[in-house]
Amino acid sequence: MKKILFLLLFIAINAVAQQQPSLIPMPNSLVQKEGSFTLSQTTLIVANQQLQKLSWYLKNELLTFTKSSLVAVNQSDKPSIYLQLTNKGKNKVSDEAYTLTINTNKITISAATESGLFYGITTFLQLVRTAKTTNYALSIPNLVIEDQPAYAWRGIMLDESRAFYGKVKVKAILDWMAFYKLNRFHWHLTDEPAWRLEIKKYPKLTLVGGIGNYLNPNAPAQYYTQNDVKEIISYAAERYITVIPEIDMPGHATAANMAYPAYSGGGSKAHPEFTFNPGKESTYQYLTNIVKETNVLFPAGLIHLGGDEVSYGNEQWKTDPEISSLKQKENLKDDKAVELYFMKRMADSVYQMNAKVLVWDEMADAGLPAYKTIVFWWRHDQPKQLQTALSNKYQTVLCPRLPLYFDFVQDSTHQYGRKWSKLYNPIQNVYEFDASKLAENAEQAKNILGIQANLWTETVPTIQRLDYLLFPRISALAEAAWTTTANKNTNAFMERMKIHLPLYKQTGVYYYDPFAPIKTPEPPTERKQPISYID
Repeated sequence: MKKILFLLLFIAINAVAQQQPSLIPMPNSLVQKEGSFTLSQTTLIVANQQLQKLSWYLKNELLTFTKSSLVAVNQSDKPSIYLQLTNKGKNKVSDEAYTLTINTNKITISAATESGLFYGITTFLQLVRTAKTTNYALSIPNLVIEDQPAYAWRGIMLDESRAFYGKVKVKAILDWMAFYKLNRFHWHLTDEPAWRLEIKKYPKLTLVGGIGNYLNPNAPAQYYTQNDVKEIISYAAERYITVIPEIDMPGHATAANMAYPAYSGGGSKAHPEFTFNPGKESTYQYLTNIVKETNVLFPAGLIHLGGDEVSYGNEQWKTDPEISSLKQKENLKDDKAVELYFMKRMADSVYQMNAKVLVWDEMADAGLPAYKTIVFWWRHDQPKQLQTALSNKYQTVLCPRLPLYFDFVQDSTHQYGRKWSKLYNPIQNVYEFDASKLAENAEQAKNILGIQANLWTETVPTIQRLDYLLFPRISALAEAAWTTTANKNTNAFMERMKIHLPLYKQTGVYYYDPFAPIKTPEPPTERKQPISYID
């Protein structure tokens, strides 16, 4: 009997040891070997001077999550973690490719680029954070991973016009983006409720336009100073995340028009002072000055100009004498033509700054030059608009409402977020989103730059609710963007994701648990207060 029990125990221990690591996103090639590497206080990090920043990042993350204070050296004959730039992989599709090899006495993370090395490091850190601790040492399974992303653009958009969260929370989101190999942070900083970006030439944009939020138009002004923005951009760059600002125009301009009404093109009853005025020459200089400051502040060379939903509030364009004069002068037949004229002029201003223009899918047929423009397809009910963008050879980011709007609820019982009729966005739908199926041919597929989740914040007044909508769907987004379709499996992902839920809890994230929904009730939102500051 004792022999049988011992044998069963041995089989059980061996089975646990051979379980695949709970990595998200799942690498595209993972071969597990026998044995393990023991990570302890005596482990060294071996990296040359060129890789000092990456070495520091690895040391800092290990200190934060394992309390291990590892030392970095140039060479070692002891158990070590080696960071290596190599020419191997130069011919791979992605410059974010990496190789991670773990043997009993040595861990090697290698890549052709520093960004590739960073993703190898993040994979290793996931192994560390999901490993079990024994006597202040961690056992990391021996394996070989060769990996690269399916898509170059793996993004999250956060709307901070409707609700403001502050730089501590933004940094926390950037940390999780890095953890899951997401690399584009699209920052929606201006809209109807408030203007959140300091522009030194026009201080009232934040001092006046920064007042309010979606639920309370009289809330005290909140915004990011330019020093705040520089700090966040630097923090993101250390995690190989590009930050892209959005300055919405010609619609969604209410907050800006509260600050500088001279440039307003009016609005509608539901959306007062909603547009900039395309008929005033001074409008173009005003907005160009804003975009110039923005472009200097954000080094990405990418400016999102919006260009969506203008019809919600352009009623006064029909009677405005300056817009009527513009129509006659430029032979513009209707308000849509005025809108496209405006966007072409503002896009030209951005192009002259040696930056690319990013726009929502309403602009897919605006005639903007394809090599300098990126289109974001968000209207899932307008598949023809996606085909227009791809056929016009625009690089296109896919962020359709279904399933990639994270303000949509993730369970049928949830009450406070959005639905499309009765449809919503559970984690399985996010995971199973397959961008490759939306292209009609191989030529179109080349123009799909990647995917992005958008989190609009009409119903997200608190950080708790922000977390609830983002986690754990952020993990499904990551795998949808990184892992090839052939390597995806919903059931296997859900099992791996279970191991990640405790990581959220450890860092104070209030997440939705799809396995125990009752234990994680939906945080409510408040009712919108009446707008009292608009006449």
